[in-house]
Amino acid sequence: LTSLNGSPLSVTGDFNCHSNKLKSLEYGPNKVGGYFFCSDNLLGSLEDGPSSVGSDYKCSSNALKSLNGIPSKIFGFLDCSYNRLTTLVNSPSSVEKYFQCSHNELTSLKGGPDSVGGHYNCSFNQLETLEGAPSEVSGHFNCSNNKLTSLKGAPSKVNGDGFGGFNCSNNKLTSLEGAPSFIGGAGLDCHDNEELTSLKNIHLII
Repeated sequence: LTSLNGSPLSVTGDFNCHSNKLKSLEYGPNKVGGYFFCSDNLLGSLEDGPSSVGSDYKCSSNALKSLNGIPSKIFGFLDCSYNRLTTLVNSPSSVEKYFQCSHNELTSLKGGPDSVGGHYNCSFNQLETLEGAPSEVSGHFNCSNNKLTSLKGAPSKVNGDGFGGFNCSNNKLTSLEGAPSFIGGAGLDCHDNEELTSLKNIHLII
């Protein structure tokens, strides 16, 4: 597919157009009652996409530089990994399940979701700060493989899950000041921070 011309305006169930050669979501449905998958295409924008999606939204592996055009709330997971995102401005305000924005070109989390019901994965970006992250994450939080020198702005509470707790490995941290005050799940992973010489002055409950 190179075009969604001829699509229905409204779909009560799921809409899956992944793994095609779409450059635009023009002519696609305006409302999707189930999940919406448009991953593995050539999309440079989500504008003209559905204004309402009832479940998961997957737009990974495209050429997106922003999330302009995405619905204001996601009632499932949001996976926008493996794009060219440089900003999270105009993200949904809330994501009911997990939020995955890894493998992009983000330098900041400002503008990202305020509420995430599952895990939050912002690994493999160019983050220098965690400012803009939600104050609490229900699942694990992964900010590994970035350029962080500080954990200022990190969630104050990371409940964790069976897949992890708080992972800040492979960064440029000099201290863990600003780390969450509570970390559940698999706990704290801070390996491969060569400048990190001490765990002093942090107050964690793990």
